[in-house]
Amino acid sequence: MASLHPAPGKPARKPAMDAPPPVVNTADSGSSPAVNAPSAFAELRSTLEHYLKREDIERVELAFSVAQSAHDGQFRKSGEPYVTHPLAVARILAGWHLDATALIAALLHDVVEDTPTTKTEIAKQFGKAVANLVDGVSKIDKLQFETVEQAQAENFRKMLLAMARDVRVILIKLADRLHNMRTLDAVHQEKQERIARETLEIYSPIANRLGLNDVYYEFEDLGFKYLHPHRFKVLEKAVKAARGNRREVVGKILDAIVNRLKDQGIDAAVTGREKHLSSIHKKMQEKSLTFSEVLDVYGFRIIVKDVPSCYLALGAMHTLYKPFPGKFKDYIAIAKPNGYQSLHTALFGPYGVPIELQIRSHDMHKIAEAGVASHWLYKSTDAEMNAMQQKTHQWLQSLLEIQSESGDALEFLEHIKVDLFPDQVYLFSPKGKIYALPKGATPIDYAYAVHSDIGNHAVGAKVNDEDVALGTRLRNGDRVEIITSPEGRPNPAWLSFTRTGRARSHIRHYLKSMHLSESVELGELLLIQAVRSLSLDPHEIGKLHWQRMLKGDSAKSKEEVLADIGLGKRLALVVARKLFSVGEDGGHRAPESVEPLTIRGSEGMAVQFSHCCRPIPGDPIIAQLNKGAGLIVHTHDCPAIHPFRFDPEKWVHVQWDPGLDSLFDVAIKITVTDKRGVLAKLAAEIATAESNIEHIQMVDKQHGQTVYTELLLTLEVRNRMHLASVLRQVRRLPEVVRIARMKAPAAPRGGD
Repeated sequence: MASLHPAPGKPARKPAMDAPPPVVNTADSGSSPAVNAPSAFAELRSTLEHYLKREDIERVELAFSVAQSAHDGQFRKSGEPYVTHPLAVARILAGWHLDATALIAALLHDVVEDTPTTKTEIAKQFGKAVANLVDGVSKIDKLQFETVEQAQAENFRKMLLAMARDVRVILIKLADRLHNMRTLDAVHQEKQERIARETLEIYSPIANRLGLNDVYYEFEDLGFKYLHPHRFKVLEKAVKAARGNRREVVGKILDAIVNRLKDQGIDAAVTGREKHLSSIHKKMQEKSLTFSEVLDVYGFRIIVKDVPSCYLALGAMHTLYKPFPGKFKDYIAIAKPNGYQSLHTALFGPYGVPIELQIRSHDMHKIAEAGVASHWLYKSTDAEMNAMQQKTHQWLQSLLEIQSESGDALEFLEHIKVDLFPDQVYLFSPKGKIYALPKGATPIDYAYAVHSDIGNHAVGAKVNDEDVALGTRLRNGDRVEIITSPEGRPNPAWLSFTRTGRARSHIRHYLKSMHLSESVELGELLLIQAVRSLSLDPHEIGKLHWQRMLKGDSAKSKEEVLADIGLGKRLALVVARKLFSVGEDGGHRAPESVEPLTIRGSEGMAVQFSHCCRPIPGDPIIAQLNKGAGLIVHTHDCPAIHPFRFDPEKWVHVQWDPGLDSLFDVAIKITVTDKRGVLAKLAAEIATAESNIEHIQMVDKQHGQTVYTELLLTLEVRNRMHLASVLRQVRRLPEVVRIARMKAPAAPRGGD
């Protein structure tokens, strides 16, 4: 069987079942024709009669009556009765054969938001399941937010979490957004652009993630139309002009494909595929191609009865036309995360024109067209569909996991956006399990995809049996192994190269937990120091003191106050006075005579060592309380601190723990004569002194006829005595002209 699609002027679309007539589409017409609600519902009913029971249809009819009554007197921007919108949404869902519960929720989805009707009333009349779906789709209008972005993010979070519990929420929302996009001509340009951008950033990737290809491409085309109206019109006109010239070439290729499949005894349906305008635009931009170069690629789809026939058809096509090297993709053996399966190949066609081919079975085609909605469309027990549903379920559950670890709605939305990238790389575990991650993913993303504990304790990685850095970009087909250690923990630097929302949320959650506990510990030490400065005993602070202080305070707990002190958001002295109700003129000894705070080197992120002077044990030190960053330790002679040195509100007296046994970075500058092997000698002497080179930079300089090399090294040392030992060891070399410790000058900083 052979049929050529699309007909002139329409994109290739093969309905999976008897669908209702298209809903009003002002994106095509430019104006909105009048819609008669009762006759539109009659058309919806005729569709429902194909797959719903009579009693279910009657419940849908009742929901329509309730919606019509609730929205009575309300109109859309186009002038149509408002009820035509939920009715159009229900008709889209009926095209996917969704159940009565989803259809009723679609008809009522704006009732709670725009009318006095409550969720409780809906639950009473139509059941709890319908009420929960309506609530999941409704916006959170009653809450107050500081910014539009925060309100939008909170709405998305609510919708996505409801979707994680019941995927019908997002199907209703996608249908709702699809009808709004189709009727977007009725609103002003600024709103058109905002809604189009939101659709392309969120709804289009979700449709793609759920395998709803038709919805995804329509979102992409309509988003392109409203964000770039001029480009859209120019491309649309050019495609229509080129269509007539291409018809003869398409016909010849189609006949050749059909005849070759017949000769091989393969029963197949072959269709021509026309590129979507958004796809043409993207290819022109991404690959710097002209319009004619993009349009010169001809697309065809071959649909066969089963998996073996897919590979037979592929062989037949590769004997008909030569394949492009490296352009073959097997999405049957390794399906996409949204369940999509197909063979993709590119061929050198007649006249040298490139041909793109998709080869798939009828079942694969159903999933490709309907995605996750195929669960309702085709009540199949087919293993492929079950696998698709399982993958979708896993992704939806990961939303709940990300939500539990995200601090706020904006952070949650950021993680989700990251996770909705359509481009994928497919990776293998050492045991052969396949993981699909976004393009640009790293071993850290892979580690968290396997398990959060593996990510949290990752210290190294092997890709194809070779050691690589944790920030290495992975490629299709890589075999990845993660090396873990009980001492390993997430590094803030990982956030700069991770790609998945799951990895980012786990890293941030871990760092926040660690930072919080470390800040609480530091805050307690600072508070004890402040209490002693008031000649009071820290052991006297009891529950009563904290209860009295927290009564009129914004903080909810003792830990929150201590964390604020540790992060520099509160002054320890002020908190101490509040706890004991001591006045400013209490006559106690001044804070300058306070016993110094001991730096142990194990405080984590709550205590940081300044990069401008790189203090090491043995250096006289002072610490700056920096708002939000905790305690920053400087040397006494650091040029950054002098303007603020004696301000008690900014500085804390600190001292090194005598028993400290950690390694610290120190910068040294060595000038050597430029001779062969001098670097190796230096490294050997440094190693002999039990130090390690962390970083090295070299600059050649000439003085008269002699060439010198200036080496800037970052070394690891235990303390000043260890550093002195390293410097003595290096000075022994005859090639060393000058050696000194570096304390980089910095502009004065006063903290927040």
